[in-house]
Amino acid sequence: MNLKEIIRSALIFLHIDLTKNLEYDRLTNVIMKRVILKRSNCIDIGCHKGEILHSILKYAPEGSHIAFEPIPDLYRQLVRKFDGKATVYPYALSDRSGETVFQYVKNAPAYSGINRRKYNVAHPDIEEINVELRTLDELIPTERQVDFIKIDVEGAEFGVLKGAASLLKRWKPVVIFECGMGASDYYGTDPAELYHFLEDCGLKIYTLKSFLNGANALSGSEFTECYRSNCEYYFIASRS
Repeated sequence: MNLKEIIRSALIFLHIDLTKNLEYDRLTNVIMKRVILKRSNCIDIGCHKGEILHSILKYAPEGSHIAFEPIPDLYRQLVRKFDGKATVYPYALSDRSGETVFQYVKNAPAYSGINRRKYNVAHPDIEEINVELRTLDELIPTERQVDFIKIDVEGAEFGVLKGAASLLKRWKPVVIFECGMGASDYYGTDPAELYHFLEDCGLKIYTLKSFLNGANALSGSEFTECYRSNCEYYFIASRS
């Protein structure tokens, strides 16, 4: 862990939200601690360096866990780090299978994704790599229960969800996902369509804070407003 990661972890532990992303990281951890049980089965999509997967293993030591990370160097690091603890795949996920060009932002890997988008770095160093594209519904056996999913794929979240429609309807897992302007719009995401898709799967959408506070789920118009204004861009989908 480098100095930047140590400082970030300390700020989260101390509940010091210097940025919106730090707040989301802290709230995500609180939610995981609440909803993930000892034997929960979890999926981490966009695993990156494995911070969320590490927490998943802490909260669900008896569960069976899967992670996805298509960037080759990060994938190899995750395989070494979580050998015997979780299954890691080098796939990008979507609503179709095949092969796709993937935008690897070498000087800011967390921004990497299938499509090019806005990057909060002055001079993004982008290398186009070919990665295998799969869907969750074809990879996860129908009898395997799924209790929690985290999706952070820089705007491609709706494609991932559509590729998991059967899984979502069958198990109704808790899903934490990113969705907002500046990323999701580069994939043509329609917030109303996403809202109704999850509704059809039996899931309601909440902001992270409203879920933790026991508040009502968002209406379709409220979710669309959050998406358009970017006042919130991390959400949780849950059956209640």
